[in-house]
Formats: sequence, structure tokens, C-alpha cells
Amino acid sequence: MSETALHRAQAKMQARGVAQPAIDVFSYYVQLAESGETGLIRESDIDPLVDPPRLADVTVDPADASAALRQTVIIKLNGGLGTSMGLDKAKTLLPVREGKSFLDLLVEQVQFARREHGAALPLIFMDSFRTSDDTLEHLAQHEGLPVDGLPLDFLQNSEPKLLADTLEPVAWDADPELEWCPPGHGDIYTALLTSGLLDLLLDKGFRYASVTNGDNLGAAPDATLAGWFAGTGAPFASEVCLRTPNDRKGGHLAVRKADGQLILRESAQTASDDLDAFQDIERHSYFNTNNLWLDLQQLKDIMAERKGVLGLPLIVNRKTVDPADKASPKVIQLETAMGAAIEVFPGSQAIAVERDRFQPVKTTNELLLLRSDVFDLRDDGRLVATADQPRVSLDDRYYKLIGDFEQRVRVVPSLRQAHSLTVEGDWTFDAAVTVVGDGVLKDEGEARSVPEGTLG
Repeated sequence: MSETALHRAQAKMQARGVAQPAIDVFSYYVQLAESGETGLIRESDIDPLVDPPRLADVTVDPADASAALRQTVIIKLNGGLGTSMGLDKAKTLLPVREGKSFLDLLVEQVQFARREHGAALPLIFMDSFRTSDDTLEHLAQHEGLPVDGLPLDFLQNSEPKLLADTLEPVAWDADPELEWCPPGHGDIYTALLTSGLLDLLLDKGFRYASVTNGDNLGAAPDATLAGWFAGTGAPFASEVCLRTPNDRKGGHLAVRKADGQLILRESAQTASDDLDAFQDIERHSYFNTNNLWLDLQQLKDIMAERKGVLGLPLIVNRKTVDPADKASPKVIQLETAMGAAIEVFPGSQAIAVERDRFQPVKTTNELLLLRSDVFDLRDDGRLVATADQPRVSLDDRYYKLIGDFEQRVRVVPSLRQAHSLTVEGDWTFDAAVTVVGDGVLKDEGEARSVPEGTLG
């Protein structure tokens, strides 16, 4: 990227009203991208994370736990549109159970914890410019949700997409909004600063933040976790789970040999000759759930020390300017992941939690599972698994997009006795079906309905 091109990108951000610290962060990552920064983490430079403290073994005085929760704010990432599922609005608006959306259940979880612990427990969403309006309109249905003087959301920053070959800011007259993108959820630290929310929370006496994905209904407010984190004095903590064979391609935590610092290594940061070690779940046993805990005062201090640029590892995301038009110009989006901040804060911690705190919904496979009788919806807004969770694989040709999924899954099958459900072809569930063991529907070459009864 030429100096002139960078200045054009910076001027474009200024004209949009992007705060200067966010422009500084963007400029930092442009320079990294220009330099060919790979962010590779060699296996020879790390040791596995072994034997982190386990939440199940943690003992916190109930009074201390409640006191910590009263100093905690709940922040949910809510910037994604769920485009991979065919959505054009926040994924958290999808109905999950009993007509209730992700947003509704997140609100119920927070309101239950407020009553139980006498905590203000603000619930605040980090929205993007594409999700804010719909989210706030839906949240207005819930009385008593706002906490005095605090907003219900703050916005991710936005940055220009860059042409892949020249790093010039792209122009797309057909839809100028497609010239912009969010900088990944690692932007949360910059957005807390630039929105003024970080200072506002501290001024109102909130010291800690529990930050989780909006589509993860497992990460309900937890006083014991809040008490544990407050007691460590750590600036940052990550909830981790044991990896299974299904997690072998996902990022894992490790310990940097040079200084003993906890770090997060993603597949994109792994050299090809280290992939076997990366995917060895016996060696690298713990993955990051993206359930994070922040000490807001220590975050403010380190942001000031680094002049607003934390220096998270760069992720270069390659796309087309119009994601729906593969013939449109190729662009790159400069992104960061918020979990990678574990390496930025000296003294960061990790704590092993049970899998029930990690229930993400990335595809209709997981959505079907949450809607099934494998999960019970409790009075506290939590969905709790009452049976082993089967593997669900729905044919992408007919179920990937939410509209197609809803058309074909009119009656959710019973999965409590299932080990797996595999659907190949165009099948409609419109009658009561119980899956036992391994249920398989083969492609019949034409649209079919699943007959009432037992499958498997």
C-alpha cells in the first residue's frame, strides 16, 4: 500500500466519523499486512497448557461471589448477521425455544442472576452498524432491562475493505455500505475505549466484564466464576474446555517458552509442518471457548500505556467486496480475535469449565440440536442438556439456509436416544419422529417426508 493509499483509507474513515484510536489501530494492521506478517507460532516455541484450575474445584465464599458479580457487566458480541445461514439481521434474533430468541433467553439469564444476587448486572451488546437497530428494537420489549445511565449497546468500529492486489480502499457504487467491514471481535477493546463505555463503567463502579458470544446460551452469568476471577487479581482470563476429536482444527491455548505467557494459537498461525502437533488433542488439550473475563481498570491502564493499540495478532480475511457476488473485486479485511488478547496481558489466567458453558450455534445443525428434547429450557433462561448430545449432519443443499431449514423441519425430531442424525437429500420433518442410535436418511433423488415413528 502506498502512503497515498493509506492516507485515502484514513481520510475515508475520518469522513465516516470513525474515532482516531480506531484509525490508528487500522493503520497499525495495514503496516503489518504490508510487511508480510504471518503471525506463525512454532511448535518449538511453546509448551502445552496443562492442568489449569477447574471451575468444579473452585471454592469461593458466596458473599464474595455475589460481591464480585455486583461489580460485573455482561457484554455479548452481537455484530454478526449470520450470513452463512442466509440471514440479513442479527443471528441472535432467531427463535430458539418456545418462540424465544437468543436475545430473549440472554435477557432471562441476566434478570434471573440480578434477582438471585441483588446485582445491577448491566447487559450490554457490542453491535455492528448492521445489527444495532434491530437488536435495540427487540430489546425494548423487555421492561427494566437498562441500568441507569448505561446504554444497551455500543458499536464496533468499521474500517474500509482493501483491494487485495493494491491495498487501496475499495469503491463499490452498487452498494457503498459493502465498502466497509467490522475489524473482527478483537475490536472490542478499541470500541470500549472509543465509545466512552470503558470510562463510564468504571465511573459507575463496575470493575469486571464477562464477555461472551451472543449465540452461546451456555455462558450464563456465574457468580462463582466472577468471584474466582476477582480473587486472582488477573487482568484477563479465558474459560477453556477439553478438546475432543471434533475440536482438533480449532484454536488451542499454550504457554510461550520465552516468558511463560499464555497464548492462543489458531490454525492460521500454524506452520504446515506443525499441523500434526496442532491437531494432537492429547498434547494440546484445551481450547478457548471465547468466554472471557476482563479487569476493566487494568484494561484501561494497558490501553493508555500502548496508546490504544494493544497489538493483537493480525488475521487477514480474504473475500469479495460483495460476498454474494464472487465476480466482484477481491478484497482483504484486516481483523483480530478478542481471545488472542490473552498474550497481551501479563498474568493472564485460564480456567477449565464444563462443556455446558460452550453451546455455540454456527450452523442449522446446532440450531436443530438446541430446539430438540436433548435440551431442557430452565426457569433461569439456560438450556441444559439432559442427555448426551448426538452429532447432527444436515445436507447443506437443503438445510444450510435458515429459510430452507424452517421449511423442512416443521416438527423437531426427538434426539434424546440418538447417537447421530445424518440427513442426505431433501427430507421434510412434518410428523413425530424419534431417532434411536444412528439415524440416517439417504438421498432418494426427490423430495420426501420422514414418516412418523422411529428412525435408526
